[in-house]
Amino acid sequence: MTAPPDALWLQWLLGALQAGQAALLQVLHAVGLVPTLHGQPAWPWASRLAGDTLLFDLGQARRLALTLGLLVLALLVAAVGLLWRRRRVWLLAVAGLLPLLAPWPQWEAVRVAATPASFHVSPTGFHADTIVRGHQLYRQLCVDCHGADGRGHGPLAAQQTVWPPNLAGPLLWRRADGDLFWHVMHGMHDARSGQASMPAFAGRLSPDDAWALIDAMKAQAAGQMLRQTGQWLQPVRLPAFAVRCAGASGRTSSTALQGQRLRVIAPGAGPLPTPDPRVVTVALAPASSTPDVPRSEAADCQALQPDAWRALALIAGDTDNPDALAATQFIVDREGWLRARATPGAADWQEDDLVCRAASDPAPSVAASVTRLPAADGLGSLIARMDAEPVRYVKGGLVH
Repeated sequence: MTAPPDALWLQWLLGALQAGQAALLQVLHAVGLVPTLHGQPAWPWASRLAGDTLLFDLGQARRLALTLGLLVLALLVAAVGLLWRRRRVWLLAVAGLLPLLAPWPQWEAVRVAATPASFHVSPTGFHADTIVRGHQLYRQLCVDCHGADGRGHGPLAAQQTVWPPNLAGPLLWRRADGDLFWHVMHGMHDARSGQASMPAFAGRLSPDDAWALIDAMKAQAAGQMLRQTGQWLQPVRLPAFAVRCAGASGRTSSTALQGQRLRVIAPGAGPLPTPDPRVVTVALAPASSTPDVPRSEAADCQALQPDAWRALALIAGDTDNPDALAATQFIVDREGWLRARATPGAADWQEDDLVCRAASDPAPSVAASVTRLPAADGLGSLIARMDAEPVRYVKGGLVH
């Protein structure tokens, strides 16, 4: 199955909805019409536009896209009319008529409930140390209800008003980050009874702690999906961490390497793989519980702290045993997405190692480009596949 032909324009539409509302919020905040909440502008309405429903109703999506196009055209015609006196009346009349001709979508198809934090953005940047800190908070505050694996089967789950949701699936990717933050800080209530279904943690967590907890839940959910299905069904980025690279005078962040393909390695008992010019090899610093592994000169860059190891162990599903990550390799594409994983003992990269895919099967052109490569060049095959099938992701909308 290949990606649907509507994917690109639908991705643009969902991205435009998100960006337009975020820009409007910033303007309202700049002129003092909306307050600041937890350091960011507060969304002033009880609903917002979202694309979740549009993914399943392309007819409504097309109507919305056409309506937005006609509204933009109406604004342009009105602007020309204000400047062109001779044709002003006619142009303003056309500008007023265009919205009436627009095939407006059903309001319920694009409207979802909002919170004051719906458009809040995480300041953590999905950093390894915040993931590790957030996972510690999760074990302290969330395990009793959501369970150690996030599936909602903790020892107190049955005592709750509403059974805790499964955090090990796609739920965290379908919700706006700001809404997740709001629910962590201010709790949730059962729509029927009005009783609290999740406690508020605003008195126990700082905003930074809440964002760290969300990062950790995403990392853990990615690991659980990988354990259950053998794939990251939702895309996950390489966590940011401090590195020192050969030829550089000081430390930098792994995010500075974005734009290059990375091969991230958790060192094991044996030597690191031979350097490859197609990828930048980054060796992780072993976690404190792992055997002492000397740093190797074969890596282009070295992680400086063990938090990167622990965060990637969580993303790989090794929640309870970070040592199991030893000798594991990851391939990161140019956009910073984790795309492939090779388990310890693998002789070479294989097709099954591509665990974050843009489509279930390659398109004909992609398959042809892959099969032309030498059979022994497993890494080359993966690189060709990744480049031909980039991850396309809109939060709360189109994934892969």
